[in-house]
Amino acid sequence: MQENHPSAEKAEEIGRDSFLQGAKDCLPTLLGYLSIGFAAGVVGKTSGLGIAEIALMSVMIYAGSAQFIAAGMVAANGSIAVIVFTVFIVNLRHLLLSAALSPYFRHLTPVKNMLIGALLTDETFGVAIQRATDANRIGERWMHGLNLTAYLNWIAATLAGAFLGRWIANPEKFGLDFALSAMFIGLLVLQLTSRKNLAIDLIVAVSAILIVAGASMAFSANVGVIIAALIASTIGMAVEKWK
Repeated sequence: MQENHPSAEKAEEIGRDSFLQGAKDCLPTLLGYLSIGFAAGVVGKTSGLGIAEIALMSVMIYAGSAQFIAAGMVAANGSIAVIVFTVFIVNLRHLLLSAALSPYFRHLTPVKNMLIGALLTDETFGVAIQRATDANRIGERWMHGLNLTAYLNWIAATLAGAFLGRWIANPEKFGLDFALSAMFIGLLVLQLTSRKNLAIDLIVAVSAILIVAGASMAFSANVGVIIAALIASTIGMAVEKWK
């Protein structure tokens, strides 16, 4: 039986945690980034945003859902305060994603942790948590390779959509405006099937529908969605805690 030399095992471990390996592990998610990013760029362009504004949004916000919503609210002449608050609420889930990965980076400085958390997305979180499950550890260089590859790919995809969006005056015709909804429907189905807690999920869903319908009568539809998200998630947490 042939045994690996300690130095060879060390080199193999370094290779698995390298920046290049993180970039390679990001490749399966790139097609999703390209399609959603392209659609986000097109929708942003048809909403009246310039290419520089779309690029800045991708660099600073770096969140498909938030960028779709922000572009729609810009097109609807929403106020800056409501747009900022809505983006903040939509991106609150990133706090939970970062908290879930934080045990693997406790040895790093706060600045390094901030760099990792700032570029974390739903997709890179999925890849990282799978690696944590398989290897029970996540390397810092590997995480930077994963995050940076996704980040640059997202910016390139949104810029391509923004550039070509000038020739796509009606994105609804090609279903591009439905890209985000389709992505979230897919994520929702995956979460529902993995949680195996259908009763609580149905309670939250029905509560959200009823609350958004009632709140929309007194406030705008955007505010109604925010109110419904806050109250319905609180109801779900209370039911799960006291069941």
